[in-house]
Amino acid sequence: MSHPRAMLFDFSGTLMRIESAESWVRAITDAAGLALDDGEVAHWADRLTEAGAWYGAYPKHVPDHLAELYEARDLDEPHHRACYTGLIRESGWPWEELVEPLYDRSNAAEAWQPYPDALETVREAKDRGLATAVISNISFDIRPHLKHAGLLDLLDAVVLSYEVGMVKPDPRIFQLACDAIGVDPASAVMVGDHAADGGGSALGVRTYFVELSPVEERPDALISVLREVTAS
Repeated sequence: MSHPRAMLFDFSGTLMRIESAESWVRAITDAAGLALDDGEVAHWADRLTEAGAWYGAYPKHVPDHLAELYEARDLDEPHHRACYTGLIRESGWPWEELVEPLYDRSNAAEAWQPYPDALETVREAKDRGLATAVISNISFDIRPHLKHAGLLDLLDAVVLSYEVGMVKPDPRIFQLACDAIGVDPASAVMVGDHAADGGGSALGVRTYFVELSPVEERPDALISVLREVTAS
């Protein structure tokens, strides 16, 4: 296997992960002055997770009236907002005035954490002469999140579905990323946590998957992939 010339990364669940559902609920209810105990926070975290309103989980069921929005959610911000505020309401969330703040918290840089080895991996990839890029199915600008984690300046391109009008696994978004960093797809490696991240295989991109885990439970999966693909 020849050494790659580029390393492409998914964002959510690969380089960074949203805070726990409990932290998400707590941040909003505390800010609103609601004195929820841990049991109540856990209850609403579970309800929101089951509904798929928390980004760390997929809905067990998408209601018919949200199905079209859900399919288009990563193509623009209005679709995404309507979809996820709808999922929040589907959970039974009782504070209508906190629906939009809860949604906005999901997109805030302070709600996201890098995996422990994310910075080390991207930095080492650059040190080894690899071009680097992020390809994300997402509806908001993650550059502030990447900057907050120290990652943005180490990336040669950031390709976001809502900006380019296409989503993984469409091979075109992988081609777009490779064009942006000037490499042939066959010389690129993609690291992701979801089947959609394998869409570049149609172009010859080699795909490696890491487990979707809380940040504290996955300390070295990314650096292990890098060292595997660059081993002599």
